[in-house]
Amino acid sequence: MTRIIARTSRRLRLSQSQRGLGLVGGLAVLVMIGTVLLLLPVSGAGRALTWNEALFTAVSAVATTGMTIITPGVDLSLFGQVVLLVLMQLGGVGFMVAAVAVFRLIGKRVTFAERLTLRDSLGLLSAGQILSLTSRILAAVLFIEALGAVVLWLVWWPQYGPAWAAYFAIFHSVSAFTNASFDLFAGSPTAAAGFPTDALTLLTLAALIFLGGIGIPVIADLLRYPRRRFVSLHTRITLITAASLILVGTILFYLTESRGGSVFGDESAGRLWLLSFFHAVASRTSGFVVSAQFSQLAPANGLLLTILMFIGASPASMGGGITTSAFAVLVLAVWNFARGRSEIRAGRRTIPLEILFKAAAVATAAAAVIALVTWLLLYTQENVTLVTALVETVSAFSTSGFSLGLTPRLNLFGQLLIAGLMFFGRAGTLTLIVALAQPSPAPAVGYPEERILIG
Repeated sequence: MTRIIARTSRRLRLSQSQRGLGLVGGLAVLVMIGTVLLLLPVSGAGRALTWNEALFTAVSAVATTGMTIITPGVDLSLFGQVVLLVLMQLGGVGFMVAAVAVFRLIGKRVTFAERLTLRDSLGLLSAGQILSLTSRILAAVLFIEALGAVVLWLVWWPQYGPAWAAYFAIFHSVSAFTNASFDLFAGSPTAAAGFPTDALTLLTLAALIFLGGIGIPVIADLLRYPRRRFVSLHTRITLITAASLILVGTILFYLTESRGGSVFGDESAGRLWLLSFFHAVASRTSGFVVSAQFSQLAPANGLLLTILMFIGASPASMGGGITTSAFAVLVLAVWNFARGRSEIRAGRRTIPLEILFKAAAVATAAAAVIALVTWLLLYTQENVTLVTALVETVSAFSTSGFSLGLTPRLNLFGQLLIAGLMFFGRAGTLTLIVALAQPSPAPAVGYPEERILIG
């Protein structure tokens, strides 16, 4: 009996590992296809992209990061920009969601293994009714992006005309919701005024970024709320954590910038509150740069944005980072330990210790990777400070996209390093740990406990 249980456990772990590799492989295929399309002469504006420019841009789009060594509004043709748009959409919403949607349209049957893979890619806890839920999620995503595009079009129409405003609105609505943060305003002769920073534009983009960063499981839970009148503990923790980070981030960003002499120090109080709120929302998931002097950001706010980027978005969302859930579990563990409890309580629920182990593993792996890549950037790049390298690294890992001006100055090794980190951040630290873990049978013999000193 013990051998049967061990073999079954091993097969389950192997299946989970194979599904994890399948998800990573799907992202890699998207990157390769995107690179080939961007290499086509028709994708470039005036010149064809080099292989490293095409690869870096494809990885950044599929990873929904937005870091770039080109200027999309200048270096990409209309065809190239559409390719970028499609890569952002597929990388954000997920190739499995798109595949299931196509299967449903052509009447192809989705196998049980494909449903499990879809469940893993969406971060759902159950595979039950996965197809109907996927359809509702896809419809909700398209509705949110369409609504955001309509609002942006109404705002931008007077300045750019109906046609260009519609194109810009669709592109930036998708870019904001998928948290990719690519923009077509920088350097573009069509948008000589640069990135629009009016209140309605910033609030619309912030709403899209927030909805894209709370995670598909939360969106699915909220879609079911009218019928169930109940939300899961995961949804409650996600919304509370996200709101808390936005509130604290807004206040701290405002306090730093209000001292004067900083990037936004000359703005009025109301305008500064708006910019502080926007950066608190965008920093965790989407790095839209709304000021040409952003690289001169105050060191205190550089540290603040780095912390928010490291925490990142929610699980199974368009963003990266260690995720709000992992951060919340670690905070709850400290809180419960300080109160003398041997379990992690959240409201009237107890969170399994297995979740704490996963959160600690993700945070530790992320910190180790960030430390290594930061050191490599300092060692291989010229004229790079610790703050600049750290922001670049955390931004790539969290797929946020903020940069203090280092991205365009990276040499080939630095470009490949940051591209690999963006892919790692999008694939997910936990996904790669699961995918690469060697399946092993449950031990038949336990070992005695022995305490060690901590602190």
